[in-house]
Formats: sequence, structure tokens, C-alpha cells
Amino acid sequence: MIYAVLKLLHVLSIVFWVGGMAFAHLCLRPSVQLLEPPDRLRLLQAVMKRFFAGVLLAALLALATGLWMIGRVAKESVQAGVDFAMPLDWTVMATLGIVMIAIFGHIRFALFKRMSRAVQASDWPAAGAAMASIRQWVLVNLVIGVLVIAIALLMS
Repeated sequence: MIYAVLKLLHVLSIVFWVGGMAFAHLCLRPSVQLLEPPDRLRLLQAVMKRFFAGVLLAALLALATGLWMIGRVAKESVQAGVDFAMPLDWTVMATLGIVMIAIFGHIRFALFKRMSRAVQASDWPAAGAAMASIRQWVLVNLVIGVLVIAIALLMS
């Protein structure tokens, strides 16, 4: 039962993260292009502040539940007298998940910080440049996230 709950929390955190990136990139970003740069950048900064707080929690939850599930299976294998060899799909998913967390860290703690400072200073060209970098890295993370989901479904 605990494994099923961990897996549920793991999947829900990934759904929130990847789904939020898809919404932001494919729906929100094109829609806010109708706004003038100051209004657009203020809105995006406010939205990302909330979303990034949720992603931080989701990323930590995905990491913790993933490690816990791997550890649980490894422990059960050892207790049963069987050598534990992590399946290839788990290894790929874990590696890509850590890459996604590192990219998110760069987005949240470097690029978003830069954008927020620029928005507060009404430096719209700098805020726009930071937002462009955020958009590119979110797209990279979105592609990796979709790849991880594909691996989970196709290799399992």
C-alpha cells in the first residue's frame, strides 16, 4: 500500500510540473503577447512566482518519492536474497529527473531572480531578456519531461 501511495504522489507531482510547463508554454505565453511589455512581464512574473513555488514542492516530492521507491525495491530484493539491479528505464528516468531539477534550479534561482529584479526596477528590456531565457529553458525541461513520461509508459 505504501508503494502505491508513493507512486501516486510521484506521478501527481510530475503531472503538475510537466502539465504546468505545457500550459505556460503553449497557452499562457501566446495569450499574454496581446499585452504591452510592462503589463505582460508583471503578469508573467506573478504567475511564475506562484508556479515555481509549486514546482519546487513537486520536484522535491518527485525526487523523494522516487528515491524512496527505488530504496524500497532494493531493500526488498536484498531481504529476499536477490541482487538488486536497477532497471534501465528507472535509471534513465532518475537521471533525466535530476537534470530537470538542475534546470529548474537555474530557472528559479538565477533567471527568475534576474527577471524579478528587472521588473521591480521597471527595466523592461532586461526583464524581457530574462523571460526569453526562462522560456527557452522551460521548453527544454518540457521536452525532457515528456520524454520521461514516454519512457515510463513505453519501457515499463
